[in-house]
Amino acid sequence: MSRVRAGFVSILATPDTIGNVRRRLAFLVLAIVAAGVVLGLVFAGSPTTIAAGVQVAGVDVGGMRVDEARTLLAGKAAALSSRPVVFTAGGRRFPIRPVELGVESDWRSAVDEAQRQGNGFAPLRGFKRLGVDVFGADVTPQTSVLTGALQYELGRIAQAVGRPARNASLALVGKHVVVEPARTGLVLDRAAAAELVVHELAALARSPLPVQLPMRVTQPTVRALSLRRAADEARVALSAPVRLQLGRTRWILTPAQLAPLLDFPSAGAARVRIGGPAADAWLRRLGRRVEKPARDATFAVAGANVRIVPDRPGVRLDAVAAAGAVLRAALHTLPARRVATLPVEPEQAKLTTAKARAMGIVGLVSSYTTEYGGVPNRIHNVQLVAHLVDDKLIAPNEEFSFNKTTGERNAAKGFLVAPVIVNGELTTGLGGGVCQVSTTVFNAAFDAGLKITARTNHALYISHYPQGRDATVDYPDVDLRFVNDTGHWLLLRTFVEPSSLTVSLYGAPTHRKVDSTTAPLVVHGKIPVKKKVDKTLKPGEKVVDDPGEPAMTTSVTRDVYAADGKLLYHDVWYSAYRPSPELVRVGPKKKKARTKPATTTTTQTPPSG
Repeated sequence: MSRVRAGFVSILATPDTIGNVRRRLAFLVLAIVAAGVVLGLVFAGSPTTIAAGVQVAGVDVGGMRVDEARTLLAGKAAALSSRPVVFTAGGRRFPIRPVELGVESDWRSAVDEAQRQGNGFAPLRGFKRLGVDVFGADVTPQTSVLTGALQYELGRIAQAVGRPARNASLALVGKHVVVEPARTGLVLDRAAAAELVVHELAALARSPLPVQLPMRVTQPTVRALSLRRAADEARVALSAPVRLQLGRTRWILTPAQLAPLLDFPSAGAARVRIGGPAADAWLRRLGRRVEKPARDATFAVAGANVRIVPDRPGVRLDAVAAAGAVLRAALHTLPARRVATLPVEPEQAKLTTAKARAMGIVGLVSSYTTEYGGVPNRIHNVQLVAHLVDDKLIAPNEEFSFNKTTGERNAAKGFLVAPVIVNGELTTGLGGGVCQVSTTVFNAAFDAGLKITARTNHALYISHYPQGRDATVDYPDVDLRFVNDTGHWLLLRTFVEPSSLTVSLYGAPTHRKVDSTTAPLVVHGKIPVKKKVDKTLKPGEKVVDDPGEPAMTTSVTRDVYAADGKLLYHDVWYSAYRPSPELVRVGPKKKKARTKPATTTTTQTPPSG
C-alpha cells in the first residue's frame, strides 16, 4: 500500500508534468489579459467624449463632447432663468425666478467632473465607462446665490405665513376675568427652506407641481392651567373697592378704577401685579397729590446783614411700595382688610441749614449801583437778566461766568428788542440792556478785590457808566468772568429799582483794601460827520440829530492788598472807544435858474461863378 502511494506521488511530481501545468496556466492568464484588453478597447470609446450614462443636474450628457455639454447645459439654464418656480407655504403661493436671486451653476466645472467619470488610458477607460454605463453617474454642479436677496425673500415669506405661538392669557371682558387659551405657532424653517429654494431654482428638470417649503410648529410657554391662580387673584382684586389712606386723608379706589392698573401675566409670569403705562401714570398723579417737596435753606439779606432761612424736609410717595400695598389690599377677601396705607419716604433738601451755615456767608463783601433808563424794552431786559444772575452761589476757587450763568439770551427766555451796540454802531437788537447788568457785576467784583479773568469794554463810550469800568458781553464769545479767591462761598444778589440796579456780593469778611485810579479820557482825531439829505428841510438848512464823539482812550489801575498789607493784584484795564459820527440832516441844494441859450445865425455865401 505504501509503495503504491509513493509511486503515485512520484508520477505527479515529475518535471515534465509540472512544466505542462505552468505553461497552461500562463497561456490562460495571457488569454484573459488579452480578452480584457480587447474588451477595454471595445468600450473605451473616444477620449474627447463623455462616457455614456453620465448626467449633469439630471440632464444626460453621455456621448457628448465637453463643449457640446457646456453649451447644452448653459442654454437650458438660460431658458429657465426667467421662468419662476412656485413655492407654497401656509396655503400661499410664492413664485420666484432664478434671476431674482442670482442663482447660477458652474457648468464648466460640472462638465469637467463629468468628463473625469470615464477618463483614463484606453483599456482602463473602457472598464470605467462600462461601469458608468451600467450603474450611471450624476454630477451636481456648484451653485452660487445672492445671499442678501435670498434672505430678503425668505424673510418676506416668513412674515407672510408665520404665526407666532400665543401664550394663554387673562383678559377683562366687561367686568369678568376670562382665560384665553394658548395656541401653537407655525414658522418657516428658514435654514431648510434656503437649501430647498436654491436647489429647486438651480435644477434643469422641474416638476409641474408647486414646491412645499418646510415649516416648524412652535409651542407656547404658558398654558391655561398655569393661569388658574392668577385668574382667581384678578377676580378677587376686582370684587370690591380698595381704600387708600395717608395720615388722616382717605381715598376710595373702585373696581372700575383698579381694573386698568392691573397687569395680567405675560412673558412667562404667572401672577397679577400693579403695573403698565396706566398704573405708572396713576402713581405719578398720586405722587404729586401726596408729596411735599423739600425746601432748600436760603439766605435772607437786609443791607449788610445776612440771615439763614432754615431748610424744610419734604416727603414723597414710594411708588414701588405703594403699588405693592394696593395689590396686597386688593387680594384680601374681607372688606375690613382691603385698606392700603400709602408708604412715603423723607426727602432731604439739597441745601440743608447745616450746609448753608458751613458756607460762611455772614455779611456784605462789596456792593455797586448803576443808574439806568431808556425805552421800556431796555428796562425789561435789565430786569430779566438781573433775575437770571440773582441768588447765584459761587464756590471757593470757582470762576464765575456771566454767559454760563444766564445762558443764551434769546426771545424764548423773554428778551426783547432794544438799543444795542453792534460792530461799533448804535442800533437795535435782541437783549439790549444786558450790559447794564454785566457792568454792575464787574464793578461789584472790582470793589471786592476779586481776580478778574475776562472783561471787555464797549466799542463806543457810554457816559452813564463809570469811566473805564464798563463791561460788555455777547453770548457766547464775549464774556465777563472772575474767580472767588476768598476761601469762602460768595452769594451774588441783584436789587432792581425803577431806575437803578444794585449788585451785592455777600460772604466772609476779607478785609481787603482796594486802591484804584482812572486816567483822563484822551481824544484821538476829529468827530466824523455823516450827512443825510432831508427834502423836508429848506435849502441850506441844517439839523444835528447826534453830536457824535471822537475816538477816545482811557485806563483804570487797581491795586488789591490783603489784610496784612501784602499786594495781591496789580491790574491795569485799557479801554479804547471808537468814534461815533455826528449825524446831520441837511436841506437839498438850491436849484439853479434856467437861462435861455443864445441863438447863433449862420449865413452861407454862394460860391462865385
